[in-house]
Amino acid sequence: MNSIVGTYECKVDAKGRLFLPAPLKKQLSASLQDGFVLKRSVFQPCLELYPMDEWNVMMHKINKLNRFVKKNNDFIRRFTAGVKVVEIDNLGRLLIPKDLTVFGSISKDVVLSSAVNIVEIWDKDLYEKSLDNSEIDFADLAEDVMGNVNDDDNGIS
Repeated sequence: MNSIVGTYECKVDAKGRLFLPAPLKKQLSASLQDGFVLKRSVFQPCLELYPMDEWNVMMHKINKLNRFVKKNNDFIRRFTAGVKVVEIDNLGRLLIPKDLTVFGSISKDVVLSSAVNIVEIWDKDLYEKSLDNSEIDFADLAEDVMGNVNDDDNGIS
């Protein structure tokens, strides 16, 4: 799958359904038939929506872990806690299960944010707080993460 692009604001209805914005639905169109996996994020108070092909790639990596190592078992249990297979219906709605709604503090206003090959689903206020985190200097973070990457001939990175 190609990278998913964009950040979209939308609303969740009283039943926990959200309408995918048309540009995002179009990007995910190749995955609509196979379905998706919705799970808790490891590092953030948000949810992660994996197209099934991306989930299968992740599971292939996780299945290589030695289950006779306790840390590996603990990781697998926590990583897959609350995982749900979900579908986007013909109207373009995604139903967020109640337990995941509670985990992500999702109420009414949400942000769908691309994260390379998955979509993060955030409560709008929590998303804004995560971006405004004054403890993180984005310039320093960018240098730490991307500063030594230069594997292209174009001189960009």
